[in-house]
Amino acid sequence: MDRPGAQGTTGTPVTEAPASEHVDVQALTEGTATCDTSRIIIVGAGMAALYAALELAPRPVLMISPETLGDGASSAWAQGGVAAAMDQADSPAAHASDTVRAGAGTVDAAVAAMVTQVARDHILDLTDLGTPFDRTPDGGFVMSREAAHSMARVVRVKGDQAGKQIMETLIAAVRATPSVQVQEGTQAVRLECVGDSVTGVWVSDATGTSAPLLIRAPAILLAGGGSGGLFAHTTNPPRIRGQVIGFAARAGAQIADPEFVQFHPTAFDIGEDPAPLATEALRGDGATLINAEGDRFMLAAHPDAELAPRDIVARAIFAETQAGRRPMLDTRAALGAEVLSRFPTVAETCARAGIDPVTEPIPVAVAAHYHMGGIDTDLQGRASLERLWVCGEASSTGLHGANRLASNGLLEALVYARTAAQDIAATLGPAPEDSDQAPPELLLTFAPATTPAAPASAIAELRETMTAHVGVRRDEAGLKTALATIETLLAHYGDDESFANMCATATLIAAAALARRESRGGHFRDDFPAADPDLAHRTRITLTEARAIRAAAAQDLT
Repeated sequence: MDRPGAQGTTGTPVTEAPASEHVDVQALTEGTATCDTSRIIIVGAGMAALYAALELAPRPVLMISPETLGDGASSAWAQGGVAAAMDQADSPAAHASDTVRAGAGTVDAAVAAMVTQVARDHILDLTDLGTPFDRTPDGGFVMSREAAHSMARVVRVKGDQAGKQIMETLIAAVRATPSVQVQEGTQAVRLECVGDSVTGVWVSDATGTSAPLLIRAPAILLAGGGSGGLFAHTTNPPRIRGQVIGFAARAGAQIADPEFVQFHPTAFDIGEDPAPLATEALRGDGATLINAEGDRFMLAAHPDAELAPRDIVARAIFAETQAGRRPMLDTRAALGAEVLSRFPTVAETCARAGIDPVTEPIPVAVAAHYHMGGIDTDLQGRASLERLWVCGEASSTGLHGANRLASNGLLEALVYARTAAQDIAATLGPAPEDSDQAPPELLLTFAPATTPAAPASAIAELRETMTAHVGVRRDEAGLKTALATIETLLAHYGDDESFANMCATATLIAAAALARRESRGGHFRDDFPAADPDLAHRTRITLTEARAIRAAAAQDLT
């Protein structure tokens, strides 16, 4: 079941070997293995995790990465770029204003001001690390305009490869940093707590076929991605299914704004899972949205047409899909043959699908893309539990409100990775005098799992349920159906820790969506289509509260 994280569990202590910190296989087999480490544990291996590890150097760090470093992180799939006021005609204040306006009344203005103020510094730091941002002939940054920005403000790399190129730069830097150990093929499944303080993390083999073991550490930083994969139609990597948010919630961490999920309007509709992304920068460069009848339907939907806020564009595209008028992204007039050279990732996807974007429009559909909600964090990146910090999409800082401004996601990851790392260092005190020496590696050996994993059919049912009832358009009946389905799935497969984590996050999203009886930003209720001024505030909820809403919903349907 989706029970809370273990509180104060004890295990067999492990003796540290001379050259490494080593987990004893026999203790593991008995299911009581523990390992104490002086390393700071970072759960995740995306942009936020990498950036934080570099910021913490030379303090010893252990990164928990389910995939080979660079694979499976949403950051690497980000196409648009990083939003920052780099142009002389722009300003952090203007960027903050756009952020607040796009967030539909629930952005934390202080957070928006802080993040936009330091955005330029992070672009320059990434440039110093070797990130090849697109430059003008005179050495300036090439800026792109995306939806809901008042001007061109998005710094790009090779057109649509910002995430990939920044990740490659950071990975190279991390690989060259001796204080950072990357534990690949390993996933975090549960937090260890004593009272309200996090003391460690339980990890297992990423295949889900091993028993978990506990690593106790002085500080834990969660940077493990969002929840897009909880939906059947998503642009996120396959493994990103809300597990990090889920296990933090199961340990008692407060969650903020879980109902606010952003659905990207223009995912390729070519039958692939995950769905490839047709970057918003295409519309920023003039691409239009048409339907099968050739009508440019966004003209009637919003004054900004294709550059309207994402939630509005997403609902308009969804409506065209539901009506059987297949929506398409038309780059022909705006870009012509340039689309092939300026947007190589899009061109590659088109070629794979047999589409020629120079002569024909690209079929698109709505897909879960970014979670504005997550683990509630303060200005320093601290969660509600002691010794736990969060950055990246798993967090909810208040920057995005109900609807994230385009390309603010990577910016937030960078800003809070550094902020959290600095706060961790300040909390732990001065680094050891010998911290410039490469620390011993932690060697983990896993024993076979004793609990069966949830079948693929259960995960598929969860994802289909979320898309059908907790997607772009929601109502009370559908949300209650989703919660009742999650309750049933947990009753059958809740002993699988990873699946329980997914269901915890799904519960939080659906429960908060049921409780918010209005429409705002990425949250749209057919039965409450207008915004309620009295609800122009953030949601804060615990899993205990969400479980109560789930149980009541299930009871209503019996």
